[in-house]
Amino acid sequence: MKFMLMMSVPWGKDGDWDLASWTPDELTAQIRFMKALNTELRASGNLVSAQGLVPPKQARIVRATKADEPEITDGPFAETKEFLAGFWIVDVESEAEAIAIAARISVAPGPGGKPLRIAVEVRQVGSAPPEDG
Repeated sequence: MKFMLMMSVPWGKDGDWDLASWTPDELTAQIRFMKALNTELRASGNLVSAQGLVPPKQARIVRATKADEPEITDGPFAETKEFLAGFWIVDVESEAEAIAIAARISVAPGPGGKPLRIAVEVRQVGSAPPEDG
């Protein structure tokens, strides 16, 4: 079973996660934690993909116009207090295993080394409908 684990973080005052206010040691601890987790998931055969995302201020919304031309805007974004900062796609035997991995992600270290207790959405990856044949 494949699951997408989506890490949402709180908006900062500059439209990002306020990582600029973290000390270099705090940021290094966060990166080290994520790299170690990804290495372990890769070694166990559970990691399909993992990526961090740039802040929302660099995101674009694309919608086709009536002439099928792209209409590109940088917002407005839905009113929210959090944004998607990164994701993992894991291949596991059960939802419980995906939830256990999400719980580990949630306690990544933040300022002062304290666990961030980040919200991680766990959603099973759907499969395509069967092909007629």
